Amino acid sequence: MKFFLKATVAAAVLVVAGLGAANAEQIKVGIAAEPYPPFAAPDASGKWQGWEIDITMAMCEAAKLDCVITPVSWDGIIPALTTKKIDIIAASMSITAEREKTIDFSDKYYNTPTLILGSKEAKMDATPEGLKGKILGVQVSTVHQTYAKKHFADTAAEIKEYQTQDEANQDLAAGRIDATQADGLALETFAATAEGKACCEIKGKVAEDLEILGPGVGVGLRKGDTELKDKFNAAIKEIRANGKYDEISKKYFTFDIYGG
Repeated sequence: MKFFLKATVAAAVLVVAGLGAANAEQIKVGIAAEPYPPFAAPDASGKWQGWEIDITMAMCEAAKLDCVITPVSWDGIIPALTTKKIDIIAASMSITAEREKTIDFSDKYYNTPTLILGSKEAKMDATPEGLKGKILGVQVSTVHQTYAKKHFADTAAEIKEYQTQDEANQDLAAGRIDATQADGLALETFAATAEGKACCEIKGKVAEDLEILGPGVGVGLRKGDTELKDKFNAAIKEIRANGKYDEISKKYFTFDIYGG
């Protein structure tokens, strides 16, 4: 009889746990389909991993959401959100006034500087004068493309556009462009590789332009999805307060990626 009661209780616990998991709201998390280390990249088995993946899943856990990573081409990621192919964007997307015309954002969950990475042989800095006559590579549909066209188009020999940042990095390493502009942490990660060390060095931080570069990176959401926005804002605050954010970040960085 005791065994029967124990088995019955155990079965009931499993059923309740199963119902809890089944009742969790499933959310398709849109990430860029191309590798963007250390934020997101597939491992040998194809499973996506990285700081942003870990932080996003921690936010989902705090918000009690069943999140599924859904890779999408970067230049189609906002249309994928607005047409409900995905439910949120967690792909190092900067909060900008231009994007806020189409989508909403959560509070920021990190902020890093925008840098210029250039050939070791090239004398330059991260200014219009420093990039005079140089070929600058940027990824399409990014704040860096917008920034470069505004600040460097008059002096650079060419602003060359790429579908992925990795393609820009490879062309820089091959000597086909003189420099590239992107998120500082992503560029520092490439510069620290054997390939990056052989070819390139950080040339400096670009001048601030809050209108284009924004105050940081947030979770992208559909306009009017206030309930989901509130859940992610609360989740960001929770993982910042309970130490989970720092616990994850220390696995990847030696500094505070959250920023000021």
